[in-house]
Amino acid sequence: MNKKISVVIPVYNEEEVVEECYHRLKKVCEALKNKYQHEFIFINDGSKDQTLKILKTLATQDEQVKILSFSRNFGHQNAVTAGLKYVTGDAILIIDADLQDPPELLPEMLSLWEQGNDIIYGKRKKRKGESTFKLLSASMFYKALNLLSDVEIPKDTGDFRLVDRKVIEVINSLPEHNKFLRGLFSWTGFEQIPYEYERQERFAGKTKYPLKKMLKLATDGIIGFSTKPLEIIGGIGVISIAISIIVLIYALLSYIFEFGNLTVGWTSLMVSITFFAGVQLISIWIMAKYISHIYAESKCRPQYIIKEKINIKEG
Repeated sequence: MNKKISVVIPVYNEEEVVEECYHRLKKVCEALKNKYQHEFIFINDGSKDQTLKILKTLATQDEQVKILSFSRNFGHQNAVTAGLKYVTGDAILIIDADLQDPPELLPEMLSLWEQGNDIIYGKRKKRKGESTFKLLSASMFYKALNLLSDVEIPKDTGDFRLVDRKVIEVINSLPEHNKFLRGLFSWTGFEQIPYEYERQERFAGKTKYPLKKMLKLATDGIIGFSTKPLEIIGGIGVISIAISIIVLIYALLSYIFEFGNLTVGWTSLMVSITFFAGVQLISIWIMAKYISHIYAESKCRPQYIIKEKINIKEG
């Protein structure tokens, strides 16, 4: 029996591109049909445009098009997580619908998978159509993440990757809610290899990852894979105390040797501001981020709610 490829495609308001995405994926998979079966799992992440309608039309024409439709927008990482729960293939390709990551790369990635690599992650050697700010912020994010994290996460990567079924089973077994998937794939170990490619401009439409969502993803990544920010609090406290002592020494020397022009009360005010603002506020902010994640996990709410399933066979 031929091996099977499952393609997981999260979509959110992608009416301008979703049909083209399907046709390009279908063309690639049809060329491989002598060796591989295939299925496409589209996760409609609460789209408010015609995305779901287009997907339903495709599903009536092709039974290999499977749809999970959320009750509202739950976010990209949750959409991918949902898709991974329903894959039936031996190899799983995760790809966005915007076609910045070309489906035509699948045959070469499959070749690397057949050589025994469990995870083939796309590494962008060039990113077309992205602003200087986006490129700079992405670079800073990966530098900060790897500086703080206990697990090395390859830079210039996204969720675009081909993954062996056994790795997906590990990912599916993890109970955490705020999943940073590219970090989790690195954390699992297994045989991993980069696949370098040129990332293209969006085929159509606008990015669904504005600055606000990028910052949340960055926060989830750092908090989910590092406790070093908590350790840094101690360092911040030491530095703040040192600064306050320096300020105090300066004030005393100024008073003894009568240089400078210090106002009465200046010393106590500056020492208090430097010490308490430096230690307490930053420390509380860092701890609050960790506590908020603990709180979210403790509620045990589902990561997503599926409103509708199409062409999905249970069990």
